[in-house]
Amino acid sequence: MELTTEKDSAYTNLHQLPLHDILDNINQEDQTVPKAVRKSLGQIEALATVITAQLRLGGRLFYIGAGTSGRLGILDASECPPTFGVPHELVIGIIAGGDTAIRKAVENAEDDSEQAWKDLLAHQINDHDVVVGIAASGITPYVLGGLKAANTAGIMTGCIVCNAHSPIAEEAKFPVAVVVGPEFLTGSTRMKAGTAQKLVLNMLTTSVMISLGKVEGNKMVDMQLTNNKLYHRGIDMIMKETGTDEKTATDLLNKYGRVRLAIEAIRSAKP
Repeated sequence: MELTTEKDSAYTNLHQLPLHDILDNINQEDQTVPKAVRKSLGQIEALATVITAQLRLGGRLFYIGAGTSGRLGILDASECPPTFGVPHELVIGIIAGGDTAIRKAVENAEDDSEQAWKDLLAHQINDHDVVVGIAASGITPYVLGGLKAANTAGIMTGCIVCNAHSPIAEEAKFPVAVVVGPEFLTGSTRMKAGTAQKLVLNMLTTSVMISLGKVEGNKMVDMQLTNNKLYHRGIDMIMKETGTDEKTATDLLNKYGRVRLAIEAIRSAKP
């Protein structure tokens, strides 16, 4: 199949361009990404809906990917516990080549079509879970093999790819294809494709967690208070949501350790 992500850049002689032109052209290309994502909103909604349903059944969300795609999945998964107060085991990112590949490329790891399923089995994956394959090309063997095995086992599957009609999109039950076109630097899918994948991941977990009640109003009431910035944000949230004074908000946050619990305590105390 023809991969648009591998097509030649529309820009030539990059090494001869002034720095300003390089930056301006990259920025111009980047501005096309949100528009491409918007065209896939229906697919994103369908995938978010099934993820929400499976998590309500007690399932988990798994991301599988290689290279940049794998790292983006791990990034999104790692940010869910501090942002939404969920267990680390609820959203799990798995990368071809294991944790070593997070920082350093592992040779040929993405070409093993059987390893993803082995990696998923290590987490005792079951039919309440969801597996989302992330692959800009849509052909990565590690991801494709993992989705095929998951489908055979009756597990819900989705994907985030950046080429139309790819094998991975055809295999996934709930595909998301964001076609961003050729990269500014030919084949460098860490650029527009990576940006598109990050935008979709943001949309998926944020919408799912809102649907699961992890947000109140527009506030992260279940966030973990892991540093001073978040601690003071929590105090401010309590004050704004309940109209209480700073000392009361601080005392209750120290007592309960969670913004949600502090707010509930104040509300329950009111006549």
